[in-house]
Amino acid sequence: MYNKNISQFQYITPNLNHPDDFLYDIEKKCDLGVKWIQLRMKDFPKSIILKTAFLAKVICEKYDCTLIINDHPEIAKKSGAAGVHVGKEDQQVLDIRERFGSELLIGATANTLEDILAVKDQVDYIGLGPFQFTSTKKKLSPILGLEGYQFILEQLRFHNIDIPIIGIGGIKANDLVDLRSCGLYGVAVSGLINDSKEPEEIIQKINKTFDYADYSR
Repeated sequence: MYNKNISQFQYITPNLNHPDDFLYDIEKKCDLGVKWIQLRMKDFPKSIILKTAFLAKVICEKYDCTLIINDHPEIAKKSGAAGVHVGKEDQQVLDIRERFGSELLIGATANTLEDILAVKDQVDYIGLGPFQFTSTKKKLSPILGLEGYQFILEQLRFHNIDIPIIGIGGIKANDLVDLRSCGLYGVAVSGLINDSKEPEEIIQKINKTFDYADYSR
């Protein structure tokens, strides 16, 4: 059975200009019912990210929300966050697991089956994408689309690899049912919520589409 500590609906903070903007965004999303937030501050110094992570953890605790730190396992550990998410070109997953053991949940970005096979024994979940074009990420890997997801998920089943696969990258509201039907464990979004005039409805739709009960094994 999948690790139910891994949310099927993951929110990633957008590109913002000031640390306070991240904290405002996190509190707002928590208030709307988001239960898993990845703090992603790509262009900030570590000292600022650490301070923001500490304050974000206080907010997330108030709402019983899981906090994940993008890229920086040391900051995740120091701030008391639940885990870290690393990209394909970030720190090696094996090194993080050796250093922090089971103290941190580890998520990793993947674009191919080979990417997943390389880290499958060390991570708690995979962020697989991009599904479609997204302006959130500067260095975009090749687009997978629904067929790409289906192929990779079929290969994982063939190899008897059972790990939560989270779809990410340019996901729209009308994609959710198809992504769920193709076998994805969940989705990670940012723009889908932030670009919506009715973010609460989008959050409810994601939660309704992806349901743990359907993944019991």
